[in-house]
Amino acid sequence: MAKATSSAPSQRMLRVGEQVRAALMQILQRGEVRDDLLEKTVISISEVRMSPDLKIATAYVTPLGVADHTESIDALNRHAKFIRGRLGPHLRQMKYVPEVRFRDDTSFDNYQKIDALLRSPEVQRDLGSSNEKDDEQN
Repeated sequence: MAKATSSAPSQRMLRVGEQVRAALMQILQRGEVRDDLLEKTVISISEVRMSPDLKIATAYVTPLGVADHTESIDALNRHAKFIRGRLGPHLRQMKYVPEVRFRDDTSFDNYQKIDALLRSPEVQRDLGSSNEKDDEQN
């Protein structure tokens, strides 16, 4: 059987990643992780990327309402083995429970930068001139 040459995630990786994300959200929402910092922080998990062998799950998280994310990310990584143990019942269909790694999700920062660029006067001027040309042609 030929090996796939694409580096894009497979359907199986995407499906398992979504199952792991849902299980992580349940664990964090129930407050199963005993940590003072994590108990008072709302954490959003935007994506979980699985390794091709499904043994490593990288969770991209954003602590909401906190300026410095590093403390929350470090706390999650300190409790990663405990969280992995709690994932077992949620992922009974898998042969191995994946090792969980937590990373800061910077996609929201990128969205804000793009939004700020689109709202800048230079872009608005350019969009305004193209909208005026479209109105003249109609």
